[in-house]
Amino acid sequence: MGKGRLEAFSDGVIAILITIMVFDVKAPKGSDLPALLSVAPTLFTYSLSFVYLGIYWNNHHHMLQATDRIDGLVLWANLHLMFWLSLFPFATSWLAASEFAALPASLYGVVLFLAAIAYTLLQAAIIRAEGEGSRLKRAVGEDAKGKVSLLVYAVGVAISFVNPWLAIGCYAAVALIWLIPDRRIEALNDRVES
Repeated sequence: MGKGRLEAFSDGVIAILITIMVFDVKAPKGSDLPALLSVAPTLFTYSLSFVYLGIYWNNHHHMLQATDRIDGLVLWANLHLMFWLSLFPFATSWLAASEFAALPASLYGVVLFLAAIAYTLLQAAIIRAEGEGSRLKRAVGEDAKGKVSLLVYAVGVAISFVNPWLAIGCYAAVALIWLIPDRRIEALNDRVES
């Protein structure tokens, strides 16, 4: 099975999620700095979630570029990832509306954690579909970056009830780790195109 429909569907879902999130960003009610600061939590959470969705979109694209075979399990694993990504607007909105309270900060981290698990499962499904010679398997290796990300998310969720700002710091740190596209896959794709 080709990967074109999977890629197009995923691109569409992520574009819709970004659009839904931006609808929660309302203009301040005044025209001074205090009015602008009143919407700062919304702008910050939108920006962080936008970056996350951009990271997923970018790395999903690179992962599919290193993929030659799609099967039913890959399709379901991709839907699983899209489900967790579809919760970003809700988690983002609640975190902003609560002004970074403990439970919303924890839920935001849980959604990030479960989206990362879903991405890992999608990656494993692709590798399984492609067999021993999988280019993706060669590229990701032991996936230390992915494992560290899961650990930092878990720490963020755990400390969110002690200090939500430290949790947000953990989530932002993982975003910084992944901000640059996964060079392992990008390098593999460059070698194949040469």
